[in-house]
Amino acid sequence: MGMVKKTYSITETLDQYVGERIKSGEYATDSEYIRELIRRDQQENKEIAYIRSKLAQAEKSGFTNQTKEEILDEFKAELKANGDL
Repeated sequence: MGMVKKTYSITETLDQYVGERIKSGEYATDSEYIRELIRRDQQENKEIAYIRSKLAQAEKSGFTNQTKEEILDEFKAELKANGDL
């Protein structure tokens, strides 16, 4: 996959924070850190969309005897099975 060069402006405070993450060794560069944040955001949005679709299905299907923990476990199992978690 090709790379696209972008330029972003951030506050000094955010720049210091990014610098701390790099100094800690978690990331090698600013770009690596930003790419990771974007990937996390993509994954989070996928999960949110999935949960919303399940909620819409649930509203249409009526009530359940499952606990909220059981429902959450079921959602997570389906996400793992689909390779989305």
